[in-house]
Amino acid sequence: MILRNIWLFVPIAYRDAAEPWQLGFQDAATPMMQGIIDLHHDIFFSLMIILIFVLWMLVRALWHFHYERNPIPERIVHGTTIEIIWTIFPSIILMFIAIPSFALLYSMDEVVDPAITIKAIGHQWYWTYEYSDYNRSDEQSLTSDSYMIPEDDSELGQSRLLEVDNRMVVPAKTHLRLIITSADVLHSWAVPSLGVKCDAVPGRSNQTSIFIKREGVYYGQCSEICGTNHAFMPIVVEAVSLDAYASRVSHKLDR
Repeated sequence: MILRNIWLFVPIAYRDAAEPWQLGFQDAATPMMQGIIDLHHDIFFSLMIILIFVLWMLVRALWHFHYERNPIPERIVHGTTIEIIWTIFPSIILMFIAIPSFALLYSMDEVVDPAITIKAIGHQWYWTYEYSDYNRSDEQSLTSDSYMIPEDDSELGQSRLLEVDNRMVVPAKTHLRLIITSADVLHSWAVPSLGVKCDAVPGRSNQTSIFIKREGVYYGQCSEICGTNHAFMPIVVEAVSLDAYASRVSHKLDR
């Protein structure tokens, strides 16, 4: 009973990772991912209506124009009204899909004035995270290499092939800028719960913005085939409170 009561005071941290046989999206941790999910649901609803309508038209045509009911086929070669309808109506549907799609697409490219900038560098086969805002000099930079924890070394409760020795720690409810590049070959930094998938290109820096709404641990993987150990290059983002983030940064700088 005492142990059970103790657990009531332990803060619960979300762990967003793919589950076996999962068909839907992971829980959205950023406004961007929430927009992607909402757009997907809206488009899927429209697709279901169109599918039902087309199936109804096909069944109706097969029923009414069966050879037993209409032994002499109709010879219809032109219909101005129906052609106008099947041209304008799909155009209106596409317009209603395109407007929110473009709005979401442009919002992805928008970079809000960030409070923190983090650089992610892809290697074969691990990630390096550089907190360049706290660099005192070229020799004293706050960086960490993030390697996957082998299956034999994993502890009870850890996700297989997804845990790393050094997570990318960021503050929640803070505008972040992530600069992504590569040191060797093409990689891709992708975390589904955050709605982020950005290519890491050698000799080029791509950037994206993130605003994580809640504390938790978010899992991703390299999404660009980068060699033999491509499948063993996970990404783990840990979102903590601003006070906990400041404490960790100060602790690393003092070492």
